[in-house]
Amino acid sequence: MAAYNSDTTPGDYSPNTNANDDDDDVMMAAEDQRIMSAVAARRYLATRIPTLKPPMAHAPNPFKLLALLTLQQWLFFFVAFSAWSWDAFDFFTVSLTVTQLSEEFGVKTTDITWGITLVLMFRSVGAVIFGIAADRYGRKWPFVANNILFIVLELGTGFCNTYGEFLACRALFGIAMGGLYGNAAATALEDCPEAARGIVSGMLQQGYAFGYLLATVFARGLVDTTSHGWRPLFWFGACPPVLIIIFRLCLPETQSYIERDAVRKANGSVASTFIAEGKVALKKHWLLLSYLVLLMAGFNFMATAKQFKSPQSHGSQDLYPQMLENQFDFSHNAVTVTQVVANLGAMTGGTVVGYASQIFGRRFSIIVVSVIGGALLYPYGFTPSKRIIAAAFFEQFCVQGAWGIIPIHLMELSPGSFRTFVVGTSYQLGNLVSSASSTIESTIGERFPLPSSRGETKRYQYGKVIAIFMGCVYAYVILLTLLGPEYRGRRFGVEDDDDLMAITGAEVAKKRRIAEKWGSKDSKDADVGGKEAV
Repeated sequence: MAAYNSDTTPGDYSPNTNANDDDDDVMMAAEDQRIMSAVAARRYLATRIPTLKPPMAHAPNPFKLLALLTLQQWLFFFVAFSAWSWDAFDFFTVSLTVTQLSEEFGVKTTDITWGITLVLMFRSVGAVIFGIAADRYGRKWPFVANNILFIVLELGTGFCNTYGEFLACRALFGIAMGGLYGNAAATALEDCPEAARGIVSGMLQQGYAFGYLLATVFARGLVDTTSHGWRPLFWFGACPPVLIIIFRLCLPETQSYIERDAVRKANGSVASTFIAEGKVALKKHWLLLSYLVLLMAGFNFMATAKQFKSPQSHGSQDLYPQMLENQFDFSHNAVTVTQVVANLGAMTGGTVVGYASQIFGRRFSIIVVSVIGGALLYPYGFTPSKRIIAAAFFEQFCVQGAWGIIPIHLMELSPGSFRTFVVGTSYQLGNLVSSASSTIESTIGERFPLPSSRGETKRYQYGKVIAIFMGCVYAYVILLTLLGPEYRGRRFGVEDDDDLMAITGAEVAKKRRIAEKWGSKDSKDADVGGKEAV
């Protein structure tokens, strides 16, 4: 068998004279691969801390950065932000009407919340379906189809008469909801100037918090204010997507997709090229894709930690309002004010930290706000007075500050040919993993009971539960972010996509040589991709 010579470089061998049979060759190749992989892994890990050093990239003030966007780029952002905000609105319509829905269908409130769980479960299906469609056929028409589904399913939910019909509508809604995130991120950020990506990413992500605020406002005005009870909220929810569809139809495809589609056409068969790109992406980037799912699981644990039900709650109250009301004796209005202030902190944090990530780097910014968020857990969960409102503002500033970096961080890490699919699917699979949060937190909560001084209601030390759970989540996110890669400033053009060039580059170059040989005045006409393709 071949013997490894330690004096040579990793992967080099000094074969024995008897190592000529096929079995030895196979074993040599396998051993060589293992050694190369081990060396590469050690080298990569050795760079994780040094590469955290902030690049301190020059960034103009935010207003000058935003002025870099052209009118079309602004329109792309606004249509994506609108869709993402209304996606959140439609999701929260159920959580804001749990009591009314349970009375309508004659079931327990816990049965209604199963509809929320179904949405979370089916979001991954939607991310796969619409992600592949957007990468293959363009951002525009899958986006339109997505919003048509929102219209149909929100109307359908508003007309449901049985619990079974309600669950069916919400399961299908999960598919529609899961398909939007990746497409919205690609639409808003693909053509965005590189210097403005951080702040635009932060602004885009806060569409979710904005959608929640809209849902809260309209629920107050539409639920139980007419003889139709909860239904007008869902009927109203089906209206704005009509305007969003018209808005999107007035806009073209993103320039990045147009260039990619031209290269695919130049290669002969668009479908076969797309399939070949998928094979290359899976072969080269499977480890990165797995990492993104694990990273997004941590982020979704972080985001949903403030939305979990208490161990014995019977309704749509989440853990933090439950703590304020039952443990700290906050009035209903005080709880509402605290929640609104916390959401304002979230929206501010996403924008500010997204902008900062353009200067200090994506990984460094995520780690810093996670450390600060961890330090704020004590005042966030153990301040039994109105001063906790300030802690709620800054805690959510940190949570959504880290989240504000995610859209562009995922875009820059994703393979160019499957950008929408990877961004959406990693996000939604991470969301699916984090759906176990309520069970985990319930288990923790039962270990810290409080005296039941209010009738039969069981009470728990919610602040301690939040601190333990969120502390673990922050540590996990910090570790994963530290170990992961960062491609800040990565170009999204096809000329910088090594995967696509590996498939089409040789063919395009051949066509260019033929065009030059025959004296073509414009070789761009010959390769249908021109300089953008090579």
